[in-house]
Amino acid sequence: MKKVFFYTRNKCHLCTEAMQLLKLVQEDCPFEIIEKDIEESDELTEKFGLMIPVIELEGEILQYGQIDFFTLSKRLHEKC
Repeated sequence: MKKVFFYTRNKCHLCTEAMQLLKLVQEDCPFEIIEKDIEESDELTEKFGLMIPVIELEGEILQYGQIDFFTLSKRLHEKC
């Protein structure tokens, strides 16, 4: 099963919306969501600080910031 890394932080409304979209796509395309709070790591905070939320699969950033369901669904279905 593919692992989708979801980089987030506390009190992020865009992150909450993005998680809902990920779960919707997950219904048709099986993958595991691994959520990582960037505030727990200086390295992740430096790397993704202004991009949150970030959705990554196999080392490739699929989307970040304002997540679009259509684009996210298309990109994940290509990889399933």
